[in-house]
Amino acid sequence: MNIMSSSSLLARAEAEVLRTFQLTNQHSLTGNFAQPILEEKTMRKLDRAFAPCLMAVVLLLAGTGFATTPPEGIIHDAEHYILEAQHGEKWATEDTELDERLAELRKKFGTPPNIIHIMWDDTALGEVGIPEIQAVRGFETPNMNRMAEEGINFMRMYTEPACTPTRAAFQTGRYAVRSGMHTVSFPVEYSGMDAEEVTIAEVLGQAGYATAFYGKWHLGDTEFSYAHNQGYDEAFFTPYNQVPSMWVKEAESANVITGLYPEMYATDKYDIDNSWQPRGSVWTLEGTKDGKTNEWGPPPKVTNYWDIETEAQKRTLAFIDKSVAANKPFFIAYQPILLSFIPDPRDPVKKTANKNGLAEGLVKIDAFVGKLYKHLEEKGIAENTLVMVMADNGPFIHYGPRGMVETLYSGGKGDFTEGGVRVPCLATWPGTIEPKQIVGDILHVSDLFTTFARIGGAMEFIPTERVIDGVDQTSLFLNGDGFSRRDYVMIYQGPNLAAGVKGRFKRDWKNATPGLSKNEFYDLYTDPRERTGEMIEQFHVKSMFNRQRQRHELWIEKYPNRPDATPGPALTGIENERPETRQIYTIPVDVEKLPFDPEEVSGQPLPFSTSDL
Repeated sequence: MNIMSSSSLLARAEAEVLRTFQLTNQHSLTGNFAQPILEEKTMRKLDRAFAPCLMAVVLLLAGTGFATTPPEGIIHDAEHYILEAQHGEKWATEDTELDERLAELRKKFGTPPNIIHIMWDDTALGEVGIPEIQAVRGFETPNMNRMAEEGINFMRMYTEPACTPTRAAFQTGRYAVRSGMHTVSFPVEYSGMDAEEVTIAEVLGQAGYATAFYGKWHLGDTEFSYAHNQGYDEAFFTPYNQVPSMWVKEAESANVITGLYPEMYATDKYDIDNSWQPRGSVWTLEGTKDGKTNEWGPPPKVTNYWDIETEAQKRTLAFIDKSVAANKPFFIAYQPILLSFIPDPRDPVKKTANKNGLAEGLVKIDAFVGKLYKHLEEKGIAENTLVMVMADNGPFIHYGPRGMVETLYSGGKGDFTEGGVRVPCLATWPGTIEPKQIVGDILHVSDLFTTFARIGGAMEFIPTERVIDGVDQTSLFLNGDGFSRRDYVMIYQGPNLAAGVKGRFKRDWKNATPGLSKNEFYDLYTDPRERTGEMIEQFHVKSMFNRQRQRHELWIEKYPNRPDATPGPALTGIENERPETRQIYTIPVDVEKLPFDPEEVSGQPLPFSTSDL
């Protein structure tokens, strides 16, 4: 019997557990109460059908003040335990079989599988992997479309609504709100991902993997947040998004930006304070694990920005060669820049009929994907390599560049609607992942953290003192459609919970009217574009979502989120630092002449306290 599928049985179980709690002890239901009470009293009172969901019931009652026994091992979001209570035995059986398959593969190839993850910006679900849609969009990505034919096309991959949060969730296996990386960072940021966060590179690295990051990092400009200081053996990365591509003299001359190069126009006699705008920028940094940091390339110029992508791709292939020569498994996170806001003057001819930035960028990424697969085959490691490609969030339809459009779902970058958080996602692993699969299960970007760790034999290195939202989805990858271990997603906009998803249902928390249930409920099967919210038709899911939120917020209370990205001085520790870079964190003011202490203002020590008055 599926205990949680019956509301009446669940209600009976809750009532019985609550009654037993009350009869057993009126005043001492705190601490680790669950084990003795449930074993001695409740387990005898409830019939065998209820036993598998007792922990689920305890969690359901958590909002009433009852405490729960801390889970052992990896701590997931509370919602996970509702599913585990129902399906734990089945999952355990699957895991035994999966471990045998992974062990056989390791014996066959001599190393754990290599993992290559490619993630770019702002693309609607359907734009990649479905050639029928591309036929009416004016571009083609034949290599990635072939991935859909030779592997899995995940049709329900959820991300965070924007770049920085998704990239943080991927690296840490946690909703971005937990790490404080919930808001898109813009240059100059003076903050970044905390040093205490544990990345997938650190987890796999401890299991013997060589790890590399190339491309758009976008997780801060502080020294502790640099990619090679977050566990990667090699890193070549942009601290920011694509905005600095406009921070060039050509853009100032064309009136695209104003103020970064004041020497290029007549003196403004009313411009009194010369300290508040940055007078320089850094586009790309490089370094090795715990090693020195250098700025890559000449002082920023238009062609230099486009060269970043070429260099990232070259290094990706070189890292493969080096790892193969060392007979070492590797993990590569390549996150293409996709586009620049200033065209490359060396390449004026468009490659697509669409001719806009997204299509042009996708075609270029696709060309590299083809080159990557050829390289893996030449090295003889294609069958021992999991390759995954995806976008970080939906299209930039609000005030973004031309060519970003809704495709299958409504909304885009920054939105909590499906169009903002469902993205194209494809995976291949020849001989292991069956071809021609369309998977409709829910998968979240944080799941890749735990799944990659499982595939790489690194589960023991996942931290166990914090919430890891990522669910191990190895069974979904290897067994296919219907084998997800997730039917829920919590969707945040910045630090605010905006929506909850449970199976086919969705609740709009952001626009719900306080004190009154209205039309904030959606059935994503019958209304996938979220056009007509329902009330009366979906009152039966209201309490379900209330409990989902209560469980989630209980876990936040037990395992508090970081409030924000961790502050610090920007772009320090660069060996080949240019004078323009130093100005970013050095204020042109004699602090002794100020009637206040900059450290008082910022709450941070030098040099950060004088970097952004």
